[in-house]
Amino acid sequence: MGNGASYDSAKTIHVDVSGKLQKIVFSRHCSSRDIQDLLQSAAGAGRWANISLQDGNGGLVSVAPTMPINTANNPYKVIVQESRQTHGDDEVIQAVLTQVAEQFNKAFKVTELKDEVSRRLTAIEKRMEMEGLKAVEIEKCKQELSNIKDQLLAVKNYGIDEKKLSIKRDIPKYPKYTLSQETIEYLKRPTFDIWHWESNEMLSLLEHMYHELGLVQEFNMNPIVLKRWLLCVQENYRNNPFHNFRHCFCVSQMMYGMINLCDLQSKMSQFDIGVLLTAAVCHDLDHPGYNNTYQINARTELAVRYNDISPLENHHCAVAFQILSQPECNIFSNIDIDLFKRIRQGMIMLILATDMARHSEIVDSFKSKVENGFDFSNEDHLNSLKMVLIKCCDISNEVRPMEISEPWVDCLLEEYFMQSDREKSEGLPVAPFMDRDKVTKPTAQIGFIKFVLIPMFDAVCKLFPQIEEVMVKPLREAQEHYEEMKLREDERTTDSVARAQTPSSAHKKLRMKFLITSSPLLQKKRKEPLAVKEK
Repeated sequence: MGNGASYDSAKTIHVDVSGKLQKIVFSRHCSSRDIQDLLQSAAGAGRWANISLQDGNGGLVSVAPTMPINTANNPYKVIVQESRQTHGDDEVIQAVLTQVAEQFNKAFKVTELKDEVSRRLTAIEKRMEMEGLKAVEIEKCKQELSNIKDQLLAVKNYGIDEKKLSIKRDIPKYPKYTLSQETIEYLKRPTFDIWHWESNEMLSLLEHMYHELGLVQEFNMNPIVLKRWLLCVQENYRNNPFHNFRHCFCVSQMMYGMINLCDLQSKMSQFDIGVLLTAAVCHDLDHPGYNNTYQINARTELAVRYNDISPLENHHCAVAFQILSQPECNIFSNIDIDLFKRIRQGMIMLILATDMARHSEIVDSFKSKVENGFDFSNEDHLNSLKMVLIKCCDISNEVRPMEISEPWVDCLLEEYFMQSDREKSEGLPVAPFMDRDKVTKPTAQIGFIKFVLIPMFDAVCKLFPQIEEVMVKPLREAQEHYEEMKLREDERTTDSVARAQTPSSAHKKLRMKFLITSSPLLQKKRKEPLAVKEK
């Protein structure tokens, strides 16, 4: 998955189970669940037992393929907590499911809708049974039932809701993970596999970035406020196929990787580094899954509010500073007001730069500065570089290994198709690259890589040659991959058309029999076309 050669071999850890030393061996292909099962087996624990590991200092160790290896002299201590299903919980959930199903049956008579609701309820029942009816999972399932009901009973808002921000006012409870040195180094690489991490782990990794870059110290951040701010940011990303919190983490991790790869801390101030990373974290806050073109054509409230000028990007900025306006979430509360104004100005500039409508303007301006001699001491040159950097990170998926980048294409196309279907139903213009009847994965990517990504990364490469091997080269390989995919698709299409046009052997025999028994004139008329088809 692009995470280093050490992942190709098996890993061994030593554990202490009630005073008995045992050895656990697993490969890089194992998931966290697989390792959990191995630990349960080693501890002789029940199916629903919770297994955790402690190192010699009493710190919790994340049960994952990337956990640090140890020796028999310093084994991890296995902590087992048994939990059991309760018949009472089962009855409560069954009652909730039955009640909701009855309400749906009364309210809706459409067969397809009833089948869909039944399918979802069955899936939820199975999930709760598999996960042992833990209290937290029960709450998740209740929420999912509520969401299903809301989706069926309400018209979905495809713009932006006028709603209060979701603010975490309590001290956040997501666990602190012990990151191995291997993970810490891996996090700095463009090859980092963002699909391998869960939400809480991504929060911890983002928190690590702020500490490791020295931003907590530079801006005198309260560590608890940093945690709360990250949680609030996560809660204000919607559950879209593409523009979601994982995309936020993906862009932020790429920015962190470029800061390290290009040694930006030696060329920029800590202020600039802080603005770059924070803008990356906030750049798509509360994205509704429908782009600026839809907002403008549908005349949504956002488009009206921002006069059709980058409505989404303006909204992302507004939400970012609504969060920071809350004292309990303001990571910049301990700096003076003038510095905060500069941070606000810098973040707005960078987030607005992610509007693809401004792509040519921003990239051409940067190319001109590079060709005429880039000056890191020139504020205008530096701002131009920062805008191009956040643009690179925002659309950098194809820089990553193919097994990491290609699922993002599926997510993006799913979001595109949702929008184009909506536009068709509302009688709005549909962009060809978003139309499920016209676009394919290779046709969507080839032009984008060739005419958007490679020219932009090439321009950055002239300033930072070290990205040639790890960023520009993978882009060219991705272009070749999708060109080969398109060639195979074209060949399949050609073969399919040829088969449809070529008569079967039985059909040929019937036609030949017909020619033999027909008049000479008819034979003369049909002989040439038949020969052409057979040829």
